[in-house]
Amino acid sequence: MSSNLHQAGVTLLKQLGRHAELVMDVYLSGSVSEGGDKAAVIEKLRKADILWRPEPEQELRLKRSVRALLEEALSDERNRQIDANVGSSLATIKTLADHYKEARHAVDYSASEAYLSDLSEHVYSFAEGLRYSIRVLWSRINNEFGYVGTINAKIRENELAQSQVTELLNGLEMFQFSELGEIAGDIRELRKLLVTTLQETLSDCTQELSVVQGRLLELLGRFRQIQGRTRLLKGWLLYTDQHPDYRVADHVGHKQLPRLFNRADALLAPAAVDVNNSGYETELLGLVAQIKAITRVGRDSEVREHDVAFSLVQAEDFDIPDNPLKLAVEEYFCAVIDSGLRQSALEYHQDKQLNWDEESWLYQVICGCEGLPEEHRRYFELEPIGEPDPVYTGNFIIRDVELWLA
Repeated sequence: MSSNLHQAGVTLLKQLGRHAELVMDVYLSGSVSEGGDKAAVIEKLRKADILWRPEPEQELRLKRSVRALLEEALSDERNRQIDANVGSSLATIKTLADHYKEARHAVDYSASEAYLSDLSEHVYSFAEGLRYSIRVLWSRINNEFGYVGTINAKIRENELAQSQVTELLNGLEMFQFSELGEIAGDIRELRKLLVTTLQETLSDCTQELSVVQGRLLELLGRFRQIQGRTRLLKGWLLYTDQHPDYRVADHVGHKQLPRLFNRADALLAPAAVDVNNSGYETELLGLVAQIKAITRVGRDSEVREHDVAFSLVQAEDFDIPDNPLKLAVEEYFCAVIDSGLRQSALEYHQDKQLNWDEESWLYQVICGCEGLPEEHRRYFELEPIGEPDPVYTGNFIIRDVELWLA
């Protein structure tokens, strides 16, 4: 029987090779008529089950097995057929495993070898078919269903591929390796085929199918976005066809721009005043001063409304005595200028035996330096001496300050 099968296979391959041009013509065109100068060749191919007639009065077509062979060998992107019938393959594998165990138990070595060979072929064919299905899915994804010309067709192809992936994943869940392990028992050949080989194949394919499913969902979202924009553009073109006198208004002059045209980012980003930033102290004080001035103007207007009588007299002369602490700080600055050296504020306070407490003295030295006019302040450098707060981050405890000429 083996020799007959070998001879039949050689004859089939010779006919495919001898009439390769005709076979490819049928593959590309889809069918062939029996008339013409190639009628004898077509009849030979029909008798060899390479060509077949689906129904009477129809033209001859390639057998599904021959077409699948050419699609796989040529990596034809038009091939979108995926065999997702996992249940039938699983039932066949279990049946052949039972046949092998029965023949092995009956010490029928020839039958057991034949069944083991068939079982190995089915297992490896199932694994290769599963990987082939994944390769077909990836080829359809990588060219973004380029064999169809419209967005609607791409969406339908995407939904078909998603249903096939779902069916494959559901079929792979039918494999229960505890059951297959019981079928294999302690037979090494069966355990290698039913447990090791299938488990590795299913683990790799399941992970890859999950990636394929995610990629298909991403593509579907992109296609639907393109479809929505296309519908919007078609609606706009239809509207302009129905209203030929329509002219686009100057949307820039409107107070409220339509969202369709308002695509530019805001020129000024939202902002808020940081009241804790000492760099803004001058501006904030200026704002507060303006608020007080506005309030004062309001009071003056109220007074004028009541017609209060007043008379202008010469103001009395008076002098505001200088703050002794401020004068002491000025003397400290003069001492630094005279010496030209770096000098500590607390050391100066102790040397002069000043009456003010050290904290008030340091506050006045810092305020005195910060309050100098800009042209005078740039001649001095003030460095605080202290350490960061051990509890509250961002706070610096000042123990002393040093002043020197810049």
